[in-house]
Amino acid sequence: MNLQHRIDLLVRLGEYILSGDANWEQAKEKASYENGWFIPEFTALATGNIARSFLQKELLEKWVAAYSLPVTNHHPQKVGIVMAGNIPLVGFHDLLCVFISGHKALIKASSKDQVLIKHLVDKLVEWDSRVRSLIEFSGMLKACDAYIATGSNNSSRYFDHYFGKYPHIIRRNKTSVAILNGTEKKEELEKLADDVYLYFGLGCRNVTKIYVPAEYDFIPLLEAFRKYNWLADHHKYKNNYDYNLAINLLNKKFYMTNGSVLLVEEAALFSPISQLNYEFYTDGKALAATLANNPDLQCIAGSGQLPLGAAQSPALTDYADGADTLAFLARL
Repeated sequence: MNLQHRIDLLVRLGEYILSGDANWEQAKEKASYENGWFIPEFTALATGNIARSFLQKELLEKWVAAYSLPVTNHHPQKVGIVMAGNIPLVGFHDLLCVFISGHKALIKASSKDQVLIKHLVDKLVEWDSRVRSLIEFSGMLKACDAYIATGSNNSSRYFDHYFGKYPHIIRRNKTSVAILNGTEKKEELEKLADDVYLYFGLGCRNVTKIYVPAEYDFIPLLEAFRKYNWLADHHKYKNNYDYNLAINLLNKKFYMTNGSVLLVEEAALFSPISQLNYEFYTDGKALAATLANNPDLQCIAGSGQLPLGAAQSPALTDYADGADTLAFLARL
């Protein structure tokens, strides 16, 4: 299967995702039953972003052109992929990179997100049976030539132990932050709400902490965030909100809330579900320089950084952890 054929198959897959096909709709519904965090609104958003931002012919052709990939990979390697399951199809980009580079993918799908990825691979096999020899699923990743593994800081130690002697990309916990200057309009704050609330804050591109200038007025922000107050009706999210509210009350910690998010002054970059940490700053340039070198950050949004609201719309070249996956695969 040559490069152009693989691109054509991926473009067809993007069209299928956006088609409203009954089988695809059933797969998304089944995914929501198996993972309570995969509500229809967020699954539609995640899969739609993949179709529109990844699986477009002109985007794919421009992307691969920068890597001088061979038309036919005559020496394909077997690449083991350990996928996460925090947001719908979060591991799709790794599969896309392996498939487009002409290597063979052996996937260990997350138990939290296996319905969608397996359904899409089945469609590729249905359209071209050769895909069956290029993409496989397994509970154990053995005898691979290289590995791409995504997990927590704890699981990454196991990945290092098992995969460290092979070419590898091992990803750990990441999060994102935003820098506000206090002049943001309502529309911008509503876009920030997308960065915070989408996927219930479970993604590495979700903003879990904001930096604000001294004397910052939080009222407009809390009002703008009301666009997501409907999340408080989701039982899993509400359980987290109630738990974190109780913890802050027991610890006599000052907090602000609009009913769906807790604003708490904390130094930590990572915050629990339903909580958004904040910290005051005085020197914006010094702050930006410090954050730019922080290995725990995936994105920095806001003043002079990534536009607010854009964190959850990555492009093909927005590689997780900043590690160029396609360049890694091209060198194998």
